[in-house]
Amino acid sequence: MALVMEYAAAAPLGGQLAERQVLSDYAPLVKRVVRQLLSQVGGALDREDMQQIGLMGLLDALRRYGGVPDERFGAYAAVRVRGAILDELRRQDWRPRSVRQEAHRHRDALRELARQLGREPSEAEASAALGVDAAGYQDYLLAENAESLASFDELMHDEVGQQVTGSVEAQYMDRRSLEQALTALDAREQRVIQLYYEFELSLKEIAAVLELTEARVCQINKAALKKMRAVLADA
Repeated sequence: MALVMEYAAAAPLGGQLAERQVLSDYAPLVKRVVRQLLSQVGGALDREDMQQIGLMGLLDALRRYGGVPDERFGAYAAVRVRGAILDELRRQDWRPRSVRQEAHRHRDALRELARQLGREPSEAEASAALGVDAAGYQDYLLAENAESLASFDELMHDEVGQQVTGSVEAQYMDRRSLEQALTALDAREQRVIQLYYEFELSLKEIAAVLELTEARVCQINKAALKKMRAVLADA
């Protein structure tokens, strides 16, 4: 946390003390977000680096919030913290070109398989089509899910950045737009999104709660994020 404190020290003395207190109070939020994302980034960043970046995102959230943190701040800060970590992953180009190209081939193959079947393939069918075992298929889904999260969080990050300068009621996000996006989801998709964003469970934990495989949760989450992103982009 030392690096973050160096940035906090740039504020006036009274502001330094207040910022240090908020960083301390909301450090558990940063740890929860890091725990959520850690299993999805394939070792591109270690836990300590992710926590440091997350704390920088928290400090940025505090300074952009424009007021004393209230009951809305935690949700707003979580979006900023997650966005800061995902921004760093993109900056580091955490998926090499060869890996991205292979992912595109897999994606195209699964789309063709779904077209032939007239439905989404099962995990066994998808694994067979891609020529990978169950573990390899889950690794593919985790990477795909991380990219979907990055895309969705980028949209959320942009909306928060625009609205934090507006009225207090709009500082977190346009709740009506979010509610509209949620109505585009079926019950299971809504549950996955709620467990991930509201209760901050990891995908592994969500799989245990819903008694599904982690690969299936990835599929549901990716489909839900795609629907929500489309609605929010048009809002």
